[in-house]
Amino acid sequence: MSEINAECLDVMFMNARSHSFWLPKPVDDALLKRAYDIAKMGPTSANMQPLRIVFVKSQAAKEKLKPCLDKGNVEKSMTAPVVAIFGMDIHFYEYLPKFFPHTDAKAWFKDLPESVLEVMALRNSSLQAAYFMLAARALGLDCGPMSGFNNQKLDEAFFKGTTIKSNFICALGYGDILKLHPRSPRPTFEEFCRIE
Repeated sequence: MSEINAECLDVMFMNARSHSFWLPKPVDDALLKRAYDIAKMGPTSANMQPLRIVFVKSQAAKEKLKPCLDKGNVEKSMTAPVVAIFGMDIHFYEYLPKFFPHTDAKAWFKDLPESVLEVMALRNSSLQAAYFMLAARALGLDCGPMSGFNNQKLDEAFFKGTTIKSNFICALGYGDILKLHPRSPRPTFEEFCRIE
C-alpha cells in the first residue's frame, strides 16, 4: 500500500478544523451515502459494525433534535446543513452471521451482560464515526463533532423501541473559515507517547 500525498493529509488532518459556523450551502444525500460507503470499510472487532447514523436534515427533524441539545450547541446544530447522530446498536451481534460469516461469532457476544456489550459497541462505533468524519473531510465536507446533549432525550426522540443508543453527534456541511478561532495547541510526541 502506498503513502498518500501531503495534500490529502492536509485535507483530512493538518488543515482540517472543527467548525461551529456554517455556510448556507446544502449537503447532497449522495455525498452522505458516499462518505458512509467509504467509512464502513474501516476495521471493527469481528467486523461487528455497531454504528447506526441518523442524518438530521429536515426542519422537522431539527426541531426534534433541538430540545435534546445543551444550550451552547443549539445554534451551531440548527444552522448546520446536517447533524449526524452517531448511534450504536448494543445488539450488534444479531448481524454477525452476515458480517462475520466464517464462524459463529454471534455466540461470542449474545450472552454477555448489556454493560459489556455497550462498552464494545461504544468503542467500535466511535472508531466508525471517526472513519466517517475522515471520509466526509476527504469528500470536501467540514465536521463539527460534539457532546453536549442529553443522551436519554435523544434516544427517546430518535431510537425509541430499538437497541440503539446515542454515542455523539456531529454537524456536517461547509464551514465558514472566516469565523474559525486560532487552532489550539497539540501535544508533542514526547509529551504523550513512548516507544518500548
